[in-house]
Amino acid sequence: MRLRHILLPLLAIPLLTACVNDGATYEIDNTREHVLSLIREQPYFWDNKVNLFLVVSRMPACMRRHSMGTGTPTSRVEIYQVPSGAFIIKLGKRLYATETQTCESFAKMDGEPAEGMGQLMGTFRVKKGELIFEKTKAEGEAGAEAE
Repeated sequence: MRLRHILLPLLAIPLLTACVNDGATYEIDNTREHVLSLIREQPYFWDNKVNLFLVVSRMPACMRRHSMGTGTPTSRVEIYQVPSGAFIIKLGKRLYATETQTCESFAKMDGEPAEGMGQLMGTFRVKKGELIFEKTKAEGEAGAEAE
């Protein structure tokens, strides 16, 4: 009887460790007060889909969490900044627009804007099993990382 009470929790451990629940942050102006964060949540270990959320924050003025729908545990999310200061978020073929002045605007886009995507700031991606934000290297910057 006691053995069953010990074995059941031990059998559940592999099921719980298979779920993804993490995040990574892009510090827009190299401060923790002005950021875009990607959150990944996998509600079921048997499902290869994760719910993706973008947290837009410019503290102390605003902070909002926006749903980006689903992706895979290895989905890449690219961040572009347009000259107006707004951001275009690219997840596969899906595009979203957001801003950090009020943090309220978040809209799915039908396609790439005619004026272009703006400057690629970096990419949220999985590296060695961990979600990271990898900044785009500036032109002329030494030590570009090879993959």
